[in-house]
Amino acid sequence: MDKQEIKPGQRVRVFQEIERREGNWTRKTSGIVLSVGAEQTGSWHADGKSDKLWLNRIRLQKDDGEATTIVVDQYTRIEVLSEQPSS
Repeated sequence: MDKQEIKPGQRVRVFQEIERREGNWTRKTSGIVLSVGAEQTGSWHADGKSDKLWLNRIRLQKDDGEATTIVVDQYTRIEVLSEQPSS
């Protein structure tokens, strides 16, 4: 994830793909970016910052008002739908 491209207030569509034995599962979620960045988990990880495992996450507010947090991994693709943050 290139955090410099994604900014709070932008409208984005996030595509996630989960590998499964029965075939990959694809999901897309659209919304306004609330925040973007690496956040620590409750999991311990040697050599991690503060000995914690950190994951890239994007928080969105979906069109129906629901807020959701998405973990961004190597299979995640983010498409910017509006270049200018919404007001």
